[in-house]
Amino acid sequence: MTRMSEPPAVPALDLKAQYQAIRDEIDPVVRSVLESQYFILGPEVAGLEAEVAHYCDVPHAVGCASGSDALLLPLLALGVGPGDEVITSPYTFFATGGAIWRTGAKPVFVDIEPDTYNIDPALIEAAITPRTKALIPVHLYGQSADMDPINEVAARYGLSVLEDAAQAIGARYKGRRTGALGQSAAFSFYPSKNLGGFGDGGMIATTDSALAQRMARLRVHGMEPKYHHHEVGFNSRLDALQAAVLRVKLRHLDAWTDARREVAQRYRRLFEEHELLGLVGLPVERADCFHVYNQYVIRVPDADRDLLRAHLSNQRVGTEIYYPIPLHLQVCFASLGHEPGDFPRSEAAAGQTIALPMYPELTEDAQRHVVGAIERFFASQRYSTKGTERAA
Repeated sequence: MTRMSEPPAVPALDLKAQYQAIRDEIDPVVRSVLESQYFILGPEVAGLEAEVAHYCDVPHAVGCASGSDALLLPLLALGVGPGDEVITSPYTFFATGGAIWRTGAKPVFVDIEPDTYNIDPALIEAAITPRTKALIPVHLYGQSADMDPINEVAARYGLSVLEDAAQAIGARYKGRRTGALGQSAAFSFYPSKNLGGFGDGGMIATTDSALAQRMARLRVHGMEPKYHHHEVGFNSRLDALQAAVLRVKLRHLDAWTDARREVAQRYRRLFEEHELLGLVGLPVERADCFHVYNQYVIRVPDADRDLLRAHLSNQRVGTEIYYPIPLHLQVCFASLGHEPGDFPRSEAAAGQTIALPMYPELTEDAQRHVVGAIERFFASQRYSTKGTERAA
């Protein structure tokens, strides 16, 4: 009896492929740091800060221990605290709301645009109160939020704008890179990011020299110079090992971004070839944006999402759900008093989206397997791939 071969495995993310391509550049800088025994801050971190600032076209960048701290540090440096409110989206990674909460301020949520998943600028003004101190627009999945109207409303009300650019380094809005679109911007170097380290790490880009100085002090227990503490900060120092690795990777970032965009274009072509556009919603790239596709997120009806994900797992296709529970419905934020239905676009996205495999090294053959598996799922569910309704 002939045994059927297993389908090829397509992981949601393959970091090994990236490392193999650049290991001859990475390994020497890691050895250099080991030989120097200079592991915390120092010249590698200073070098990365200068290079990220140049990349984003801003005067300052401050390294820190994680993307979460890259959100927290600027809020603290701005003086956000108890009694204040900070507006953001409920459809984002937890760190966005968590950073606001950790300052003692109140997260105030505004629903998203249904196609980009970014905060809807038209809804922001109605959420502003005398207690509002800052806005955090999230550049979700690798595409900038619509920043001009966000900055306009912030200027009218005297609010600071902190970009949550954790997923969007290298993305552009009207020709300008994320990091230069607000007063400050938070980047994450978590390994799955487009520019990912070998562990945690973060960076804040800013146009404000006083803010940069205060953040640099806060990350070392409020200390400047050594053992002179002007305020109570905390420990959020970037490791030299991470900085050394990231400096190598930064040189490749634009090429990797181009490859990600090619992968996204192939997905679209394959979904068209398989006549799935009536069943699967694909990512939307705004005409004034340059999307860097940290994730490739599709949308299907609520009733099919989890079934499709299980089917893809059986076909050895890795997927992820970003994010299954919006922040306003998280148990830890119950005291904010929100209920299901308060932010319907965010709740719909949470129930309907799936992130497909996305990384620069993803091959066309692998993508054909992914899209073919999705086509087979809908065929098994008695859908027409012409976009008609489910058969009775």
